[in-house]
Amino acid sequence: MPEAAPASLLDRRLVIVTGKGGTGKTTVAAALALAAARAGRRVLLAEVARDEALVRLLAPDSEPAGYAGRVVRPRLRVMQIDPFEALAEYLGLQLRVPALVRRVLRNRGFRQLMAASPGWRELITLGKLWHLEQMEEAAGRPLYDFLVVDAPATGHSVAFLNVPRVVVSALRTGPLRRHSLLVEEMLEDPARTLLLPVALAEELPTRETAELVDRVREEAGIAVDRIVVNAVVPPPFPAGLEALDQQLRLLPPDAHFGALPSAGTLAHCAGFLRARHELNQGYVSLLEELTGLPLVSLPYLADGVEGPEALGVLAEALLGFGEPPA
Repeated sequence: MPEAAPASLLDRRLVIVTGKGGTGKTTVAAALALAAARAGRRVLLAEVARDEALVRLLAPDSEPAGYAGRVVRPRLRVMQIDPFEALAEYLGLQLRVPALVRRVLRNRGFRQLMAASPGWRELITLGKLWHLEQMEEAAGRPLYDFLVVDAPATGHSVAFLNVPRVVVSALRTGPLRRHSLLVEEMLEDPARTLLLPVALAEELPTRETAELVDRVREEAGIAVDRIVVNAVVPPPFPAGLEALDQQLRLLPPDAHFGALPSAGTLAHCAGFLRARHELNQGYVSLLEELTGLPLVSLPYLADGVEGPEALGVLAEALLGFGEPPA
């Protein structure tokens, strides 16, 4: 049986959104950040991909956010975490020679060497997230109430999140171990951090999401207490006409209704809509059974998600477990 409905998403400081490619995890991350901002939180939405997509969703006419970040909506800032920029910032603080650090990092040979080195991108990215979570205003109040991360896809997310633990296990002392331990503590604190998987009600995303949840439970210490199922197909017929496809099949196939297609064509289309809905619901039930977690269903939007208005629809649906109104 699924677990009881979890607490508000907005109770955490950091929500890391992941999902199989094509499930809409970036859209869900943007919708969650928008929902939090509308609820009065000061929000940072961070993107770790090389190509920016979040700004186009939240503010289509805005310039790219970049590493410096950009306020795109009231109380909502977007940034792209570039690992080389974050590394330059970290080493500049540690070595106290930022100009020299940036000169070295601009060297093509050094960048190629770093690109071939495993783990450092993940570690420095997570370290930057820890730094952002710790940032305060002059009065000691956190600079951001709520942080959302559009994380790597499902196949890479566990390795991404496990890097600090690997570093802590490998090093006995030193600043790298100390800083990695702080990041690990942030990730593994269930009161601060939540992993939010995004799936579709289809076979491959359902199976991959269930595998992700199993791996997180076995290998990672990060909390996961719900799954977002995106683009769920609604019931095809209005109340009182639940058997419309069956009723259409009882009519002569060549019967016509003015400008509408024939009864046979309508019956075929209605049957397709019912089958699609039932298939969707079957995978929703399977995902619930495989993971034992509550599901947050987001509606299928026929026109897609191209801006803040459509994101707002998803934002309202995301706040489905006792969230305060915006």
